[in-house]
Amino acid sequence: MMLLRHGETDWSRSGRHTGRTDLPLTPNGEDQARALAPLVKARSFDLVLVSPAARARRTAELAGLADYEVDQDLWEWDYGGYEGITTPTIRESRPGWYLWRDGVVPGDAAHPGESAEQVAARADRVIARARAAEGQVALVAHGHFLRVLTARWLGLPPQDGRFFRLDTGTYSRLGFEHAEPVILNWNAPV
Repeated sequence: MMLLRHGETDWSRSGRHTGRTDLPLTPNGEDQARALAPLVKARSFDLVLVSPAARARRTAELAGLADYEVDQDLWEWDYGGYEGITTPTIRESRPGWYLWRDGVVPGDAAHPGESAEQVAARADRVIARARAAEGQVALVAHGHFLRVLTARWLGLPPQDGRFFRLDTGTYSRLGFEHAEPVILNWNAPV
């Protein structure tokens, strides 16, 4: 299974938590997405699932994955009241705060916030779809979500996604060794 993290946005560049805010790619983010095209072209995918976010859909299209299905489960972690805020700003009122340990604060009705376990439940559904597919699968989504998905792929708790840093415009691959789930490639720039 190939994982593509969307290209850079203004908020990803500045470190602002970007869950459900639908931002476009920056020009650099579009270049990152285009750079994925030769890698994508070298493979044939039977199932391509993409987050509903414009940044993910645009990344898929620029990378050459025009025939895709939008999957609501691929949305980024809903950061609730921390949407659009950087970690240093959050730490001004919550010293030492760390998403993977401390979670988010509730937001409003549009962005109520999610626990790591809620994100993991969505990731588990995506994994089940990918494993049921007959051939190659590609997912185009977001950093924290894909990190949780990777932890779940490996049978780890969602909080262990903290161990898998994932930059914008990169690809990763999950697969099997001796029928056991493994990481084949991680956070590779093109």
